[in-house]
Amino acid sequence: MAGVIIRWIISALGVLFISYLFDGIQVDGVGWAFITALFLGIFNALIRPVLLVLTLPINVLSLGLFTLVINGLMLWLTGKLLAGFSVHGFWAAVGGALVLSLISMAASGLIGGRGRVEVIEMRRGRGGNWEA
Repeated sequence: MAGVIIRWIISALGVLFISYLFDGIQVDGVGWAFITALFLGIFNALIRPVLLVLTLPINVLSLGLFTLVINGLMLWLTGKLLAGFSVHGFWAAVGGALVLSLISMAASGLIGGRGRVEVIEMRRGRGGNWEA
């Protein structure tokens, strides 16, 4: 549970970061950043998988790049539903979603389920192969 809360805090900080990075994304304070991160997580858990399945042929043809459009759509949808968060423009949504995805991916890779930073140590085993 602690890992979920830490990833939520990192996502909220990511929302604040993309609001400073992109002119087309605005958040009305730290509280709205936390609410935005919460809603974005819910949308990514419930709506995004359905959209990925429905757009699978386009996603395959674009070699997965259409996923960026879907992530931008999730960010735009969050901006439309929340009063303290707004997204203006397609490229701001896609760029913001890309940066936020990278931040979330790094947080998920580093933060374990118990809220601790996890480090994987790689060593050479017998035969010269790398082992975790």
